[in-house]
Amino acid sequence: MAENSSNLYKIIFTLSLIVIVVIVGVLAFSKPLLTYKTDMQESLLDDLNQKDAWFYPWQLTDVLNENKKHVILFDIRNDYDYGQGHIPGAENIPVIDLTQKNFIKRLKNLSEKNITVVLYGKDQLQANGPWMLFRQVGFNNVKVLLGGYNYYIQHKDNLAATQSDSTFLKGTPMYDYAELAAPKDSSNINQTNEKKPVEIRRRKKTTVVAGGC
Repeated sequence: MAENSSNLYKIIFTLSLIVIVVIVGVLAFSKPLLTYKTDMQESLLDDLNQKDAWFYPWQLTDVLNENKKHVILFDIRNDYDYGQGHIPGAENIPVIDLTQKNFIKRLKNLSEKNITVVLYGKDQLQANGPWMLFRQVGFNNVKVLLGGYNYYIQHKDNLAATQSDSTFLKGTPMYDYAELAAPKDSSNINQTNEKKPVEIRRRKKTTVVAGGC
């Protein structure tokens, strides 16, 4: 009888421990910080066809003159590059910190206040990824600066004139792929691949040691 009672206590203790673990697990479980609203393909189709998803260089004129106070600029380059020069009024949020909890909370707060967030990197390519991520998770107030910082530096003295310019959409290729893919001069190839005649050298017959077979 005592043994059965002991086993019963063990069962109750084990069940109680399991329940405690489950409760702790439920309480510790936190909601994901970011959840996707659209997939990559849907986001690309929507944003690439909506010009209001972009921020044009000439629009910086009103921002710099403080005519647009509902716009905030975030420079996503590293601290060093930001210190070397940046768009006046822009805050520095390195790209590795964009998904931190504090920044996400701030984005939500800015979205609720209908404030436009403009991301820019050294070029547009650097900011495209973060911009697309935030659009996918539902931050429709986030835009990307076309051309990036490099384009701004080249035209900062007359940003209004960039309205008739479209070179910020082209970007700067890292490699000249057309040159790399172009066929080489066949004459040079033939010369380098031309086989030299093989010279056959016969081994000299060695003399037989005296007394051999």
